[in-house]
Formats: sequence, C-alpha cells, structure tokens
Amino acid sequence: MIKLHSTNNTDLEVDFKTAVLRGQALDKGLYVLNTIPKISKEEIYSYQNLSLDEIGFMVLSKIIGKLIPENNLEEILKNALNFSVPMKEIEEGNYICYLDKGPTASFKDFGARTLARLMEYFLKEDNRTITILTATSGDTGGAVAQAFFKKQGINVVILYPKNEVSDLQRKQMTTLDKNITAIGIEGKFDDCQRFVKSAFNDPDLRDKNLSSANSINIGRLIPQCLYYFYSYSRLFQENNEPVIYSVPSGNFGNLMGGLIAAKMGLPVLKFISAVNENDEFPKYLEKGIYNKVEPSRKCISNAMNVGHPSNLARVIDLYGGRLDESGVVIKNPDLQAMRRDITSYSITDELTRKTIENFYNNYKSFIEPHGAVGWASLKLFRTTHFELAKHKAICFETADPAKFPEEFTSLLNKNPQIPPSLSLLNGKKEYLNQVEINNYQRFKKFLENNL
Repeated sequence: MIKLHSTNNTDLEVDFKTAVLRGQALDKGLYVLNTIPKISKEEIYSYQNLSLDEIGFMVLSKIIGKLIPENNLEEILKNALNFSVPMKEIEEGNYICYLDKGPTASFKDFGARTLARLMEYFLKEDNRTITILTATSGDTGGAVAQAFFKKQGINVVILYPKNEVSDLQRKQMTTLDKNITAIGIEGKFDDCQRFVKSAFNDPDLRDKNLSSANSINIGRLIPQCLYYFYSYSRLFQENNEPVIYSVPSGNFGNLMGGLIAAKMGLPVLKFISAVNENDEFPKYLEKGIYNKVEPSRKCISNAMNVGHPSNLARVIDLYGGRLDESGVVIKNPDLQAMRRDITSYSITDELTRKTIENFYNNYKSFIEPHGAVGWASLKLFRTTHFELAKHKAICFETADPAKFPEEFTSLLNKNPQIPPSLSLLNGKKEYLNQVEINNYQRFKKFLENNL
C-alpha cells in the first residue's frame, strides 16, 4: 500500500483513505505520494482500446491498492467518469482536448465526481459524517456542488469571490440546496482559500470533521492525471511517442496531475504551464525567486486568478524542494530539472481576447478564455522551438465557452450554443446566502453556528 506524506514534513505518513478524508495535512501541508507507481509502455499502449473509466481503474488501482475492492472501485469510476472527452486536430500537429463535457461543463468534473464517490464509500465504511469546505475561483464550486449534491453523510460549504465569477458559474453553486451552501464573499479567491485553510487548522473547529474538495485534497487531484492518459491514448501512433501538453494553470492541480502521469510513465516531452496575468510561476522559473501575486490580478480567465497556487507546494516537493503554505521556499527544488520539464508563459487579457477572435476567424469555432490562454501559450512555444515541430501537442480546453457569454458578445457579437447541462439552470431558484463574510472570524462564526 502506497503511503503519503505532507509537503511540510516527510515523516508525517498516512494511507490514501486518511489523506482523502482529512483533505489537508495536520501541519498545514499537502499530502503527496511517497512513491509514484510505474506503468509500463506496453500497458500505456493498451489504453487506446479502453474507455475513460477503464483507464481510470488501471491507473488508480495502482495507487489505492486494496483499500477499495476491485468491483467497488470499478463501479465508482463507471459512475463518476461517464462523459465524453473529445479530441480535435485544430492545425497540423496541434490538438485540443475538450475537458468540458461533464455535468458542469468543466474539467473539474473529473476530480470532483471521483472524489465525491470515494469519500462516500469511505464514510459509509466507517459510519461517519463530514463537512466539506471548498474555495473556488470559478468552476470548482459548481463541479463540487453537483458532485456532492445529496451524497450521504456529507455537507458542503463553498466560498467564492462574488464579483469574479460569471452568472452561470454562480448559478451552478446556488441553485442546489439540501446539503450544499454557497457563500459569495467580498474578496479574492486567495481570501476564500485562506479562510478554508485557516478553518482546517483551527483547534476550535476540530469537532466539525472538516475536509476539502479543492485540489489540495489528493483524492481530487489524482483523478486529474486520467485525462492525460486518455488524451495520449487517442493520439499517439508509435509506442512511446512523446507529446507536448499546454496546460491552463491556476491553482496548479491541472499541471500536477500531468506531472504525476509523466512520473508514472506517460511519454511527455514538455509541459507548458499557461497562466494569465498572475505570473508568479513563470517568474519563479526564470529567476529562481518565488514571490506571490498579492492580491491576485482579476483576468477574464477567472478560474486562474490565483496569486499563490496551493499545488505549487506539490510541484516543488516533486523536484526535491519545500514550499510552505505561506509562500516561503524552505528548500530549493532542482530548478534545472523543473525547467527541463516545464516552461511557462503569462498571457495578458489583451492577448487572450485576440486569441479568442483569431481562433473563431480561422477555425469558425469558439475557444473559452482558459483554453485561449493555453492555446496562446502553445503558439508562443511553437514560434521559439522549431526543433520540436515534428512532435504533436495537446492543449486543454477546461470549460464550455457558453459560461462566458459577455466576452463572446463583446468580441464576436456571437454566443456559443449553451449545452443542456447549463441551459437547465435558466429559471431555477437560487439559494443565495446573505451572510456577509469578509474576514476569517466571521467565517468561523458561521461554521460554529451552522454546522
């Protein structure tokens, strides 16, 4: 059975079940795998004949081991990963993998739906209940709300920056009631994330059985490696053919999922970490000095408005370093190895909008702001790495374009077709929570009074 340790202390070891139910390590670090299991080239080659949930079973069973019987794990993944993942060649050698076909039209569905079912299984096994605290900059909240809606033994509280999410993103959180509470705050995503992390480590709240469904929870992060294996299996033509991935990056769970897949054996030539104007990571790769962007910058790719990505601590741990929760590099990672594997571009809103326009004019297709950041980064990479022109590249689109109608109306005077999962929100009652939360003490009081 694979053990996990905290990014703050390699001696704090737990099993996968404990890490999933606890969410965050007791020392405020994040759980990471002690060892990453290897997958042979032959097995990866065989994935071309498997469905998404079948690939999920092959990969996750190597991490979860015997904590969940095979038939139960198969059932969990069949129910969680029951949507399509289309791939399209946009221009020669450059592909887009669409991660937005799940129930909430966001790539967050992969991790959130899998985590919800894993948690429900573990809680039933122990006859326990739990309260999930989640911070969202856009799509996580809707994915978590839908994934955990009516799940037995689980209550969910979601914090979101009410002035930085789209109407559709808000409605995905606020049109569910029962065990789901969504609260808009006057602040940034980083404020939401700070309140949630503070609650986890508040001794006064220990009796509330708190956990997380953000990608700080290893149970939500690990399933994100699955769309790397799936997209690769639908693309490669030669065994062990290396590919390039352009990854829209906000809280860095998306990138970390890919790095785990690569460590497991997926042939990745290069990761492009595509960020918006919150440029702390490309500057870190360039200069070797980490400085948070505080407060985070508001960009149209709102789910990536993160000035201090939580999962960067995991990335740095993977390369032998240590970054604490406050953003201080305690031990430098192997930056040379990190730069060899990852490059990063910061894309301005101006270039994002230009990319959306050009993409539609050239291909008669919509690309949403986060995917546009990824596509713009891939194009920049291609203009400076001619020697890699023969290698295929996959860019992820992480949300349905219909979530951002204002941008498309302004730029193109056109609107993308709304998928059924989003059109159902029209006219639904919103359960807007009127509590005013603008500091941690008010959030703590809310939890004490309502849990």
